[in-house]
Amino acid sequence: MGPSDASGPRDTQALLSTAPTMEIHVERPLLNQEQLEQLGHWGPAPRTYQWRTWFQCSRSRAHGLLLKYLPVLGWLPHYRVREWLLGDLLSGLSVAIMQLPQGLAYALLAGLPPVFGLYSSFYPVFVYFLFGTSRHISVGTFAIMSVMVGSLTESMVPEEDVQQGLNSTVENSTSSDHVQQATQNARVELAFTLSVLVGLFQVALGLVQFGFVVTYLSEPLVRGYTTAASIQVLVSQLKYVFGLQLGRSRSGPLSLVKTFVEVCRKLPETVVGTMVTAIVAGVALLMVKILNDKLHQHLPLPIPGELLTLIVATGISYGVNLNKTFGVDIVGTIPAGLVPPKAPNPQLFARLVGNAFAIAVVGFAIAISLGKIFALRHGYRVDSNQCFPVSCSMSRSLVQETTGGNTQVAGAVSSLFILIIILKLGELFQDLPKAVLAAIILVNLKGMLKQFADIWSLWKANRLDLLIWLVTFVATILLDLDLGLAVAIGFSLLLVVVRTQLPRYSILGQVPDTDIYRDVAEYSEAKEVPGVKVFRSSATLYFANAELYSDALKQRCGVDVEHLLAQKKKRLRRQERRLKRQQKEQQKQQQKQQRKAKQAASPNGTSISVAVDASLGDLKGRDVEDSRAKVSPANAQEDVAAGGQEEARAPEASTLKALGLPRPDFHSLVLDLGALSFVDTVCIKSLKNIFRDFREIEVEVYIAACHSPVVTQLEAGHFFDASITKQHVFVSVHDAVTFALQHSRSGPSSPVLATKL
Repeated sequence: MGPSDASGPRDTQALLSTAPTMEIHVERPLLNQEQLEQLGHWGPAPRTYQWRTWFQCSRSRAHGLLLKYLPVLGWLPHYRVREWLLGDLLSGLSVAIMQLPQGLAYALLAGLPPVFGLYSSFYPVFVYFLFGTSRHISVGTFAIMSVMVGSLTESMVPEEDVQQGLNSTVENSTSSDHVQQATQNARVELAFTLSVLVGLFQVALGLVQFGFVVTYLSEPLVRGYTTAASIQVLVSQLKYVFGLQLGRSRSGPLSLVKTFVEVCRKLPETVVGTMVTAIVAGVALLMVKILNDKLHQHLPLPIPGELLTLIVATGISYGVNLNKTFGVDIVGTIPAGLVPPKAPNPQLFARLVGNAFAIAVVGFAIAISLGKIFALRHGYRVDSNQCFPVSCSMSRSLVQETTGGNTQVAGAVSSLFILIIILKLGELFQDLPKAVLAAIILVNLKGMLKQFADIWSLWKANRLDLLIWLVTFVATILLDLDLGLAVAIGFSLLLVVVRTQLPRYSILGQVPDTDIYRDVAEYSEAKEVPGVKVFRSSATLYFANAELYSDALKQRCGVDVEHLLAQKKKRLRRQERRLKRQQKEQQKQQQKQQRKAKQAASPNGTSISVAVDASLGDLKGRDVEDSRAKVSPANAQEDVAAGGQEEARAPEASTLKALGLPRPDFHSLVLDLGALSFVDTVCIKSLKNIFRDFREIEVEVYIAACHSPVVTQLEAGHFFDASITKQHVFVSVHDAVTFALQHSRSGPSSPVLATKL
């Protein structure tokens, strides 16, 4: 950052501090969702079906597909020879100088002859020149990928099994050289079969657009994983540093711990010459790297410490004969020329499929993560769905960028230098001690081992990210690289779910003289609007946290809704039973009155008079009817009056105040749903229940700040009905609060009437 860049933020802060306070007055009508849709002429967005384009055939589409899958045709015709060629040549030479020792060393890490490291430094780089989209990553051998392959080759093809197999077919015991050669051949067959499977997986993942998976590999996960992998690499190289002969190679859970324990147990068998060679080479490399770091601004190219160490160590080993004199293990025969291709062994596919998928995902994740870093830095785009034949090295990629590399031409140049070494110069390194290659590997782990500093920085920045880092690291150390990655991804996704279940719930208050609402626990000047509760969650609402949302809402509002509803129902049932008893008593009284009226209208001699004189009986019968007529209208009027009074008292009698229950200290509830990105059926049911429960305790509910897609999903889920309409949804919290204050119920009224806006 230059001086002008550093002064930019300070100038901005000074300008803001001295600028006069500006007041903005905006006048607009209070808007709910229904009015907003009418004002803005809302209509559903046109849907696009991506799959329809897959079946379209045109010249432009064919040209686009050709450039997509063969991107070299897109950038190479526009290559700026005068501006870029010199930088790409120097960068390619610098990377090739690093690629040579690292290729030899990482082949040792993979349990293969060193020449195969050179093959891996030539073929993939040239292929990536044609098919790759990143201009700066250095494709080829990489420590983590090599150790994953090495753990597989050494565990599936142990030298002891090969020796037993040879002894069973040959009468006399075979020589150690013969056993070693047979072991290498078996491991090479296993390795290139594994490579074919990894390549098939990556091509398939690219065709099905699997590039999105990189979004689930967070930076703490990747850094924790690479740190654990560096420990795996370090332990795997201890046998070469001390010159130890370990037993059967291990893989799977706790394999790293068992290997480390075996190394410690065999330390008394250390070959002193091998250990001294490794220490001297390691110290020399560290000194050169420190010198490069201090003088990088003054050097046109970094000092090739690894290449110089390789040349000097090979010369000393050849001159002193370290192998025979001090028992230092050397690389051995390096064949010149390229090996003709061979078909993979399909019988091994079933045994390798799980490991191949894990290696494909890890290699892809590392390559695309590093590629995106350089793409953002230099302003171009990397296609995450282009297949990556192998992974890339962070150290070589940085060298390729800092030495002036501009395009994939730098990688092509480095691959040509490696080709020359394979054809003519590879055999010169036959006397190179393996301890020197182990030292090169361990020194190159310095950058990844520095990632232990992430623990302190993440502790201060984000402890959940620190938890991801630690779980990834421990799982990879204890369970091996493939299972460790699976556990890390699973834990990371689980933590995302847990985070949505533990959001921050807030009661919002209005910042004075503004339409802004903030958490009253954080902003001391933010005050709750009297009579209105505004509730907000920091996470989206869906099936995993819908119940937690409802519980937190009722808790923050300070109202025990369930208890209040239970008491209300209990008292309503009690009131209903009391009314029924009163009605029964009234009916009994009416029946008594009717019986008394009958007795008063017909004395004891009624039946005799009827028998003696019919006319008198008719007259008395009319008198009885008249008396009944006189009694019935009065009783009817009393019944109607009583019924009318009961009907008039019914709504009032069902209110909390009439039932003797405490009313909440607010009349309106506003749900700020601005954090919602989607809703599901559980969310819709939960919101409906909130509306129902709070209305039962005489609190009207409103929704605010809902995004248009969420409103559409609510409508599709039949959230809106006669009692909940879009008039309950407002464009902002302030609109909802203002409406609630204007339409607050001054007294108890029917809950049904209160919902009609």
